[in-house]
Amino acid sequence: MVYTGVLTKMQTEFLEPIQYYLVFDNDFIHVNQLLNKTIGIKRVGYQCLSCGLDRPIFRQGFCKSCFFDKPVAGDWIMRPELSTAHLGKEDRDLEYEKKVQLQPHIVYLANSSNVKVGVTRKTQVPTRWIDQGAHEAIEIVEVPNRYLAGITEVALKDHVADKTNWRKMLKNDIEDVDLIEWRSNLKVFIPEEVTDYFVENNSETHLAFPVEQYPIKPKSLNLEKMPNYAGILKGIKGQYLIFEDDTVFNIRSNEGIVVELNV
Repeated sequence: MVYTGVLTKMQTEFLEPIQYYLVFDNDFIHVNQLLNKTIGIKRVGYQCLSCGLDRPIFRQGFCKSCFFDKPVAGDWIMRPELSTAHLGKEDRDLEYEKKVQLQPHIVYLANSSNVKVGVTRKTQVPTRWIDQGAHEAIEIVEVPNRYLAGITEVALKDHVADKTNWRKMLKNDIEDVDLIEWRSNLKVFIPEEVTDYFVENNSETHLAFPVEQYPIKPKSLNLEKMPNYAGILKGIKGQYLIFEDDTVFNIRSNEGIVVELNV
């Protein structure tokens, strides 16, 4: 069967294992049901996630014009410490920025390839951890806006990683650690204005991914260089499809590309 649509990050359900869905305008695919089946992926065009035009994707699913103009791609998205809505200061669209920035945010520790610190809106827990391929995670602080979460992340980055090694994550080259102990040890580095928001009593969240075979030497599929690919699906972790020949395909980094999926 052939499905055609624009790639957006897979929707998920927090079950054991995680359930994954690819959602197109007129169809959706329960990706877990495709394990051990051959999937063909063909690039047929582009569709900017903002303007909807058939333009080459620049970053984050947006064409170049939208990436530099639209509030959904502001610098504060990737660097929350740059948020200014709590001061009433506009970056690109103050109303949008207030809507997103002035809501509860979580600073967390996640263990995917290593222990890392991150920021997400409270409503995105545990989705954010699933998207990162973390097998365990825990909240450190819960704050009322994105700025406070951002300055906390910056303060902690000197003492814990803030990036995931995607190859190690996909190879399942991980070890269990005591995130409660990590959180306790990092408490002294939290900015003074955030200390009252420290989360004292909660437990680790554990996540299980539908993977039957981990890649030994993961090689990333680039649809710009190889617009047509087919392989047997052996797993799903984070936002990656894992194939039998060690090819891995990051759905999130290919948002905005229009594909034909032959399943």
